[in-house]
Amino acid sequence: MPQLEVDGATLTYDDEGPRDGEAVPLVFVHGWTADRHRWDHQMAHFAERRRAVRLDLRGHGESTGAGARRVGDLADDVLALLDHLKIERFVIIGHSMGGMIAQTIALAHPERVERMVLVNSIGKMAYSRGRALLMAASTLAPFKLFVAANIQRAFAPGYPREEIREYIRASAETPREVVMTLYGAMRAFDILDQVGQIQVPTLMVHGYHDIQLPLSQMLRMAKAYPDAVVRVLDAGHELPVEKPAELTTALDRFLTDRA
Repeated sequence: MPQLEVDGATLTYDDEGPRDGEAVPLVFVHGWTADRHRWDHQMAHFAERRRAVRLDLRGHGESTGAGARRVGDLADDVLALLDHLKIERFVIIGHSMGGMIAQTIALAHPERVERMVLVNSIGKMAYSRGRALLMAASTLAPFKLFVAANIQRAFAPGYPREEIREYIRASAETPREVVMTLYGAMRAFDILDQVGQIQVPTLMVHGYHDIQLPLSQMLRMAKAYPDAVVRVLDAGHELPVEKPAELTTALDRFLTDRA
């Protein structure tokens, strides 16, 4: 289990697959309160024939470190890892907050990003006044209740309750300071007026039942992208675990069609 020291954090990562292929490496970035194992299905599939990297973001999973104040700080961590691994050009695949990180990297370093995949992600968290007040009030709830409420609603109706309870338990193990600091960082994230500058071919895969980051917001953002393909699946916000095989197929087709 390799690790890298970066700016006061210890990042745990996986670097799998052949190094001698022509295809550029895939880089998987998970979302808020999750960990690198969200990508188990995709790693098992793609690492058979191309290099694939994933990491636990600082303060998540088996990585240590305080919560980042900005999404850009997490993007810096990802780039530091890729520099350490001597990966210059890559396909970046981000889920939820991981998609915010991916877009930040694509804007700052377009020469390094060959393609990008955004899974249940958007360029700005925008809600009605009532919804915004409800979200702000939820931060005053006991920590475990706050986490449970957010994770519970991330899944589409009908997803097994026992599995949701396990994801809630795992998310609640993320340090409170990390959870709350990054919650603020995501709410402050806003690149909607810049996404038109992202020229790399992009796949946007979204769950139809996503109420964390609604489909309507993704579609509004997608219109500004110069080169975007949109796929909508019958799932909620947690596509990598709700519909792992369907997501992998969508990624495979995108990468193959664009090869």
